[in-house]
Order: sequence, then C-alpha cells, then structure tokens
Amino acid sequence: MRFWRRREEELEEEVRSHLEMAARQRVARGEPAEEAKRAAQQEFGNTALVKEITQDAWGGRWWRDLLEDARYGLRILRKNPGFTAVAILTLALGIGANTALFSVVDGVLLNPLPYPHSEQLVTLHESKPNFATGSISFSNFLDWQKDNQTFSSMAVQRGSSLILTGLGEAEQVDAQFVSSEFFRQLAVVPVIGRDFAPGEDRVGRAPTVMITAAFWNRKFGYRPDVLGKSLTLDGRDYTIIGVIPATFNLMGTLRSRELYVPLGQWNNPLLMNRAAGLGLHGIGRLKPGVTIDQARADMQRVTENLASTYPDVDKGIGAAVIPMRKSMLGEVQPFLLLLFGAVGFVLLIACVNVANLLLARSTGRAHEFAIRSALGAGQGRILRQLLTESTLLAAIGGGFGVVLAAVGTKAALRVLPMTLPRAAEVGMDGRALIFAAAMSLLAGICFGLMPALKTTKSRTHAALKEGGRGGSGTRHGVQRALVAAEVALALVLLIGAGLMIRTLTALWNVNPGFDTKNILTFGFSLSPSMVQATPEAIRAALREVHEKLQSAPGVQAISFSWGALPLSSDDEWLFWIDGQPKPASENDMNWALNYVVEPDYLKVMGIPLKGGRFFTTRDDEHAQAVAVIDDALAKKFFGDADPIGQRLHINSTDQVAEIVGVVGHVKQWGLDTDDKESLHAQLYTPFMQLPDKAMSQSASGLGVLVRSQGSTPVFESVRHSSEQMSSQQVVFGAQTMNEIISNSLAARRFSMILLGTFAGLALMLASIGIYGVASYVVGQRTQEIGVRMAMGAQRREVLRLVLAQGAAMAALGAAVGLLAALALTRLMGTMLFAVSATDPVTYVGVVALLFAVSMAACWIPARRAARMNPVDALRYE
Repeated sequence: MRFWRRREEELEEEVRSHLEMAARQRVARGEPAEEAKRAAQQEFGNTALVKEITQDAWGGRWWRDLLEDARYGLRILRKNPGFTAVAILTLALGIGANTALFSVVDGVLLNPLPYPHSEQLVTLHESKPNFATGSISFSNFLDWQKDNQTFSSMAVQRGSSLILTGLGEAEQVDAQFVSSEFFRQLAVVPVIGRDFAPGEDRVGRAPTVMITAAFWNRKFGYRPDVLGKSLTLDGRDYTIIGVIPATFNLMGTLRSRELYVPLGQWNNPLLMNRAAGLGLHGIGRLKPGVTIDQARADMQRVTENLASTYPDVDKGIGAAVIPMRKSMLGEVQPFLLLLFGAVGFVLLIACVNVANLLLARSTGRAHEFAIRSALGAGQGRILRQLLTESTLLAAIGGGFGVVLAAVGTKAALRVLPMTLPRAAEVGMDGRALIFAAAMSLLAGICFGLMPALKTTKSRTHAALKEGGRGGSGTRHGVQRALVAAEVALALVLLIGAGLMIRTLTALWNVNPGFDTKNILTFGFSLSPSMVQATPEAIRAALREVHEKLQSAPGVQAISFSWGALPLSSDDEWLFWIDGQPKPASENDMNWALNYVVEPDYLKVMGIPLKGGRFFTTRDDEHAQAVAVIDDALAKKFFGDADPIGQRLHINSTDQVAEIVGVVGHVKQWGLDTDDKESLHAQLYTPFMQLPDKAMSQSASGLGVLVRSQGSTPVFESVRHSSEQMSSQQVVFGAQTMNEIISNSLAARRFSMILLGTFAGLALMLASIGIYGVASYVVGQRTQEIGVRMAMGAQRREVLRLVLAQGAAMAALGAAVGLLAALALTRLMGTMLFAVSATDPVTYVGVVALLFAVSMAACWIPARRAARMNPVDALRYE
C-alpha cells in the first residue's frame, strides 16, 4: 500500500509540475496568469483520465478499484440501515439454515467412514427364508472365518448390558461382546494398553475387558494405573487390558458403548449352538482388489458347504454381504437429501427477496448511475460496483449465517434420532465454513446480477429527466414475477410440511394393539451373587421381587418380560403344530415372535383377550406347558378352526405347549410398518416356565412392565422398593410406552420439525417480499393514486387496487407452486402414512394459509395508500 501511495503522489506531482510549466510558458509569452492556467489545463485534457490511464499501464489496478468499490459499497449500506438490516437478516436465515443442514449431511453422508480403506469394509449377516438378514450363529461364523477366500479378516459383535458393582452404586453399563479381531480389522488402536489377543474370545479364557476413554474418565479420572485393575461385571471380575479412544463409535450414533468384552465371556449356554443366532452380526474386511460380487459368490460357496454338512440347521442359510457404508446409512440417505433440497428452497427464497430489494433500490438510484455514466463511467464499471455491493451484503449475511448455523446445528443434534447413523460426527467444521463461504459468494452474484443488469441497460437521458422519482407503476413486472416465485417455493415447502404433519397425526391415531397410557418399562437385575444361583433360587428371588414391586405405591399391575417387547426388541421362536410331521430342518419350521410374560401382562398392556384364558400363577415350572397365541397366528395356521386346546411343539424350549387363549395382535414392528412385515404371528409363554438355562440368564437382566394408577410417577417408588431388598439390585433404562412409540417415530418427527421450520422461514420471507413490493409500488404510484382520488376514487377502491395486485402475485405463485408440489412431493412417498402425496385437504389448507398471509402482508401498504391525502400525493416528487 505504501508503494502505491508513493507512486500516486509522484504521479500527482508530475501532473502538477507539467501544468505549472505549461502555464509559465504562456505567461512568458504575455498571456494573463489566469488565462494561461486555464489554457494549459484545456491543452492537457482530463487529468483524472490521464491518471487512470497511467495507473492502468502500471498494472495491478484492479484490486485497488475493488477496494474502492468495497469502501463505497460499505458507505452506501451504512446510509440505508433499514434496507441493510432486512437484507442481511434474510440472507443470514437462508445461508444459516443451509449451512446447518449441510453439516448434518456432510457428517452423515459425505464424510468417508473413519476407518482406513473403509471401502473394503462390509457387514455380514445370515440370510434366512423368512428374513432378508438375520443374526449369525457363532459356530457358523467360525466356519465362515476359516473357509472363506476373499476376506482378510472377519469379526462379530453383539450389544448387551452388564451390571457393574464395586465402584460406587451398582449400575447397568452398555457393553458390547466382540470377537478378538474386532478392533484390529477396524484399525482401532488403544489409547493405552493392548487389544484382545487372537483366541481370547474363546469360551473358557480368562475374563478381560477393554474400557472406553469416557468410562476411564468417569470411573478412574484418567489415572494411568488403570491397566490391570478389576471390574466386577455380573458378579465376575474382569481385568482391564486397554482403553478404546473416545472417538471410536462403530455406527456413529449419539449413544455409544462403554465396555468391550470378549464374546467367549458371555454367559449364554446357547453360544456354541449352531442353530442359535443370538443377535450376533459380523463385520468383514475384503482382501485388496476383491469386489463385493466376488465376496458374495465366495460366501455362497461357504454356506452351501455348511448346508451339506449340517442340513438340519444350515439348510437354506445363506450369507448377506453388504457394504458397511450402505448398511450404516440404511434408509437415511434419501431422507436427508430431501431435507437438503427443502432448505435449498429457503436460500432461493432469500436470494429472490434480496434481489427484489435491490431492484427497488436500484430504481431509486437510477439518477445516480445516469450521472456516473454521463461523467464517463462505463457499464462494466457500474456493473462491478453493484455486484461488489451485493457480494458485501452476502458476505455479511453469510457471517451472521455461520453463527446461526452453529446454533442450529446444536439444536439439530438435540432433536436428531438417537439411532441416526454417524450423528456423533455432525458438527461445524472447516468444510461447513467453506460451504457457507461458497453459498455467500454464489448468493451475492445470483441476487445481485439481475438488478445490476437492469441498471446498466437503463437509458441515461431518461433517467436524468426522471430524477429520483423512479419508474412508473407499469415497470414492476420483474419484481412481481420474483415475488410469485417466492410464493411458489414457499407453497412447495408448506405442502411438504403439511403432509408430514398429517402423517404424524395419522400415526398417533393408529391403534398399536395395546393401551399406551401409564405404562412404564425398565430393566431389572438381581444382585450379582444370584447370577450363579440355581434356577430354583432365581425363581424364588424373582417371585419375592414381584411381590415387593407390586406393593410399591402407585403400581396397579406388574409383569416381568423376556424376549420381545412391542416396538423395542424382538425374539423369534420356531414351532410346528402337533399332529403334523416334524419339519426336516429348522428352516422348514414356522416362526413366531415370542413374548415370555407373567399373568398380569394383559392387564399391564391393555391387550384384549379374544378367546380362552390368559396365564395364571398356576402356570408355573411344575405345570403343563401352555401358550397363548395372537389372532394373526390363529388365522394363519388354524383358519376358521378353534385353536384352543391345540398343541405346539416349541423348538426353542423343547416343550409341547397347549394353546389356552387367543389375544389381539400387537404392532410389534412399528405403527406404520407392521403390516408390511412377513413375520406377523405372535406367541406368548409363561415366564416361570422358561427353561432352566434361560432362567439363569434372566438373573442378570430382564424386562419389567408396570401400569401405574392414573398418571402417578412410579419409577422412584419402584427403585426404592428394590433398594430396600438389596442395594446390589439394579433398576435401569426406564421408559414409558409413549416414549417408546415416540422414539419409533423419531425420524419422521425430525423431518417434520425441519420441514416445518423451513416452511415457516419460507412463509415469513415470502410475506416480507410481498410487503416490500407492495410498499414500493405504492410509493412509486403516489402521484397516480393522488390523481385517482382527486378525480373521485373512493378509499375502498384504492384499497382494493393494492390488494388486487398482491392477490395477483399470490395467485400466480400458488399456481406455479401447486404444479411443482404435485411433482416434487411424490419424492416423499416413502415418508408418508395414510395420506397421499396429493392430499386435497393439505393442498387446500396450505393455499388458504398462503393467501391469508399474502393479504395480511399487503394490508399495511394498501391501508397507507387508502389514507393518502390527495393534495400531498399530487405534490409528491
């Protein structure tokens, strides 16, 4: 800067010296001093032009002109604080909303998975006749691991929970059972300590555990001597061998595990049973150069060999190989892209709004630009100045937008579904800032280009004659068209939000098959000393617990639960009907969702009894095995025949149970998706008739359902009753059934909140646009309105004139918006329930709302025009 300033000073001194020398020469020839000075100036020409030409010859002038344009643009913005504030706020809302949602899309969809060569990672599942994907039996996994030729490594994992004692109050901790290759194939290196050694996941090995950095901090305060210490989990001591980094989260959800335990430590007698899946799912890393199709063909060979070797359990069992990225994202990709497109509409509306403001302002500045043109400024120079001003506006709006985006991203994280994959990676980062900067620059060019081009095309002579009055009322077609475009975009968003609201309303009105009010669910574990107790002792302890909890204040009915829980967890059992030949293999048997419950379960859940009876306290471990079925199982397998008294061979328990009752069907899979699932049949068995092996497992964690009296909160009284029995018993994971249903609708609720927010922003911006154009047109037509009123026009006629113009803009926008909505809302088909993408109630309601808001936006300028004094209007300049 100093160098250029010095050169300019030298140029200024050179020009002045030249003029003084020429004037002295003329004085020396006898001309008067004043005439000599004037003649020298005329002979030299335009000094400013000479300076500019000389500076152009130096090169590098463009950036100095840019700085001058920026300084001038800032002065212009400061002189119009109202216009500047509205434009910046409008852009901040548009850019901020886009940047916030981009941070979500970027974290979930665009970022590569946080593992080396993540394209080689796949998820592995068993494919079964009744399920597209299912859990893998550990024995099958070991054979897959040994016999495949396309994977460099395989691992399995299963989520669980363990009871931690000895470190303060007993508590339930989220844990994950994993095979020993789990962390190595994901290239996760412990912060301190070591990973699980090969073979450490086998049954009978010494109990070890890896903890997360968060757990390390919570329980040990990051003390480095944590290695080698013991954790008492489910009554057994586990040695801490390593700490997992805080950044590790397999699926990236907002809920993460705290402990990782070798799979062989799982106290489940069915672990090595080849027929038992037990919720195990796999992760594999392909060898370099191996494609997904090659891996699938290889696994087909492996599973066919196993089916030949173990036809009784592996017949019909295949392997599903799915890219890990696809498996993680599931159905979320189209859902997020739809929302990203919706928020793009908000930015478009913001740009249109600011373009309208600039058009109105450029008309008022026509006289200024005419003078500049008359003084020699070219159209390119004026165009550059206007684009600089619009880019400045966008940059300032973008800066405020980034602040709004940071706040908006935090708000989005609070309402994101807990199960949204990779939600833990969402946040404002450098990529989001680059996106915001790019959006600001693009927005500045887009909304600044139209007013700038219109200004440069204006006629200088006409603009000088009009002075500062601007154009007549016939020159506002472009602005009206832009407002119509705003209305159209807002209409599309409003219809999308309306359809989501109608969908959620319809879902909340769906009968789930039970009464959701006043039901509390939670997990319960006996004291760790009971984990190794006999099944008889566990049954006795649970009967005592049942009586104690039943007598807790506010409890109306209570039932233990094992297996499936509506909309929360599932458990499938195999069966065949007595009197029919036993199927050749397990995969030829019938499947049913199984609920292991107590006699008061129907009372707790409010499920209707359709026939026969439900369980009683006499249906215990010493009585004949009994079962209750739902009406879906009855219809599918017994048709019109009475199923009461029929017998079922239940393969999972080796029992033959008599059907004693039929109950109503429960929407296990979701309010909207249950009817689409192939597995519909539901089976109920008595809790106390659980086989001894399963009863032993229940000591470390089972479900409890409680119906409270009225809206009385009962969790604290239940926990207090449990603590009175033993401080080592743990009550955890309390949820109401309404919360479970709400969580099942979390993705739709999230999309409704965002679409509703975007639609509200769009409606607000569109109303501001209508108000701005109506106000501007009234101002430009002041003299015309004065003439009309002087000629006898009534105030209501003037009011009608302005409102009619607003209605015309809204009607044009609504017509275009309806056509666009009919096409675009079809993309929402998978997100809708019990409402079509062309729902007439939604369309009519949204159009009515938009017209009401449009007329309200026009009312203030229309009322101002109707109250105008004709004499003052005729004097208006």
